[in-house]
Amino acid sequence: MTRRVHLNGRAVDTDAVTLAELLVAEGHDLGAAMACAINCGFVPRTQWAGRELAEGDCIDVIVPVTGG
Repeated sequence: MTRRVHLNGRAVDTDAVTLAELLVAEGHDLGAAMACAINCGFVPRTQWAGRELAEGDCIDVIVPVTGG
């Protein structure tokens, strides 16, 4: 079932069922340093594989940036 979610403010139509599936589909390395929130609530990395997505969820992926 395709659902529309918002990933970092961008509308995405996805067949991903879980947060982990969405991250992989969008090209993220699950082992990389990043943090995720759904609807302004932090989702611990240990819950990514089990956290199901719902139509309209707002997902924020925060990746650290190096530099000065």
